[in-house]
Amino acid sequence: QVQLVESGGGLVQAGGSLRVSCAASGRTFSSYTMGWFRQAPGKEREFVAAISWSGGRIDYADSVKGRFTISRDNAKNTVYLQMNSLKPEDTAVYYCAADRLGGTSWFSYDYWGQGTQVTVSS
Repeated sequence: QVQLVESGGGLVQAGGSLRVSCAASGRTFSSYTMGWFRQAPGKEREFVAAISWSGGRIDYADSVKGRFTISRDNAKNTVYLQMNSLKPEDTAVYYCAADRLGGTSWFSYDYWGQGTQVTVSS
């Protein structure tokens, strides 16, 4: 079992930056692929970024490439999403997720956090 708790969301102006974090419980965090997904009102949950257990493989959605950076600290059981050059269309609830295999599809992930709201004003 893995329990995930996101933090760091908030309100930021367009062009600004924000870092969201996801703290995981459990001794096996380092063996999980971690992903970030987001869901805006009235829209489906979409993939944002994922990082393998070692950090050796990282994937990004095209919409965030060059602006967002995913990273992890296995010693702290934490995964981060640094978001720069934020746009109003980045506004959503951001969720972190964990899975042994992971990937870019939300249904591939077994464990989810409760989400943190990110709002980008124009």
